[in-house]
Amino acid sequence: MPDFIPQSATAEAEAALARIAAYDAVQPQVWIERLSPEAVMAQATTVERRVAAGEHLPLAGVTFAVKDNLDVASLPTTAGCPAFAYVPDRSATVVERLQAAGAVLMGKTNLDQFATGLVGVRSPHGAPGCVFNRDYVSGGSSSGSAVAVAAGLVGFALGTDTAGSGRVPAAFNNLVGFKPTKGRWSTRGLVPACRTLDCISVFTARAADALLVDETLAAFDAEDPYARRAEDRPQAPAAFRFGVAGPGQLNWLGDAASAKLHEAALKRLSALGGTAVEVDISPLREAADLLYQGPWAAERTAALDDLLTRNPAAIHPVVRAIVQGARGLSAADAFKGMYRLQALIRAAEAMWDDIDVLALPTAPTAYRIAEVLAEPIALNSNLGLYTNFVNLMDLGAVSVPAGFRDNGTGFGLSLIGPAWADRVLLDLAGRLEPTAPAAPPLDLGERTAGVELAVVGAHLHGMPLHWQLTSRNARLVRRARTAPAYRLYAMTSSTPLKPALAHVGEGGAAIELEIYELDLAAFGSFVTEVPPPLAIGTVSLEGGGEVKGFVAEPRAIDGAEDVTHFGGWRAYIASRQGP
Repeated sequence: MPDFIPQSATAEAEAALARIAAYDAVQPQVWIERLSPEAVMAQATTVERRVAAGEHLPLAGVTFAVKDNLDVASLPTTAGCPAFAYVPDRSATVVERLQAAGAVLMGKTNLDQFATGLVGVRSPHGAPGCVFNRDYVSGGSSSGSAVAVAAGLVGFALGTDTAGSGRVPAAFNNLVGFKPTKGRWSTRGLVPACRTLDCISVFTARAADALLVDETLAAFDAEDPYARRAEDRPQAPAAFRFGVAGPGQLNWLGDAASAKLHEAALKRLSALGGTAVEVDISPLREAADLLYQGPWAAERTAALDDLLTRNPAAIHPVVRAIVQGARGLSAADAFKGMYRLQALIRAAEAMWDDIDVLALPTAPTAYRIAEVLAEPIALNSNLGLYTNFVNLMDLGAVSVPAGFRDNGTGFGLSLIGPAWADRVLLDLAGRLEPTAPAAPPLDLGERTAGVELAVVGAHLHGMPLHWQLTSRNARLVRRARTAPAYRLYAMTSSTPLKPALAHVGEGGAAIELEIYELDLAAFGSFVTEVPPPLAIGTVSLEGGGEVKGFVAEPRAIDGAEDVTHFGGWRAYIASRQGP
């Protein structure tokens, strides 16, 4: 019997109830609706009776959760919006099949409202954090489902995936996140986000567990207009080819740790018998842009049109802005978008002649919850750079754990294949996962302490990167100047424009700065994100004293403009804007 299957359904149900109760004290945002202990135990008892009667139940006693945009009979379906709630008479097809296979349902999990988001913060029920560092987003929209599995509360959980919602949370929380081919699993009983793209997905600890779930759910459903009959491809060969992005095609958004983890994961793929093949991913990236900048945004509007008209205030403001913004799209826009997408699909088809799978980062970086609340649209979009195109282009994907950043958040490697390559992807995921680094402990405590940080340029109040301080709850302590031993340079090649503060001793000047206080964890997270050639060092202050602050490596000055005579960055920026 696989480790995934418990020896006793009732004992496992009791243990799961205890784990959930204990974790509630840490992350009460995981659940929207839970079954009563009596209802859980009744399921488990029924499973044991069925097994005793001789039934073969492939998921006997395995506990699971479902995202609250999936119907469960007699429980409210809210999609994260209380005003939308209804109580279905029948469960979604996937829930029916899992329970028929012996799985024990524990409840319904939190999500980005109407499955619109990759962050997990767009919910009236609060924002679950990454299980290894709760300051960081769990990923979304299937936030609660990922946390429930990563925290060990349930054996597996169903999410949904339209733009990466079943893969980004898996990456951050060190899980396998499997998004099958469109139509492989029934979507009857799913509240649609983009109905032509929506897939139900699963979070598990291992690829073998995802395969067991797939064996239960991969069956044609005549009640689902978008269901398809599976055409499974064979498992991947021992020697396989994996596609990697061509030079300069991956944007890490300044996250050097993610770049290193990705490189290490690709080396592990090679060690398993894979051969790396460079491919052009530009058609994929262009297709990804269509998801929110093209007519598919109007599909989300169609799904919510009644509520948007009748009670727009009930919709989360960020979600509302997205769906309202698509109301101006026309039928002509829709056809233009479909034509362009088809051209991009055709351009990318040749890629599969040269590779068996495509290996890309699941997400280029991870953000703190406060950062996303400060910049909700742009940072959310960044997380979908390498996931948004998958459903549009009728591909399958699985995110596999591939290490951890210094801040504790997980990094995932996405294995992507053409339609019906699902078993190939899960096979390769299973080969790869034993090579992944061990997980850090769960974040169950609080973080305290503080440190002062001097900023001199783009992080000043009112400047483009100031949100990186406010999102960390930084407090302005005072405005000051450096000791008269520094020169200030403008690195004209950076975007946004950034300064380089260099200690020169004699011949220097006093430069204006602002000093903020951050708690120790926030300071640490800030430092790890400072890109070279900048760094955090020690800055001497006018009148004596020192404080941690921005300094620059010597290479930062190469080709830079000396702007010391302005006395500070704010005056320099004002001079560029003219009178």
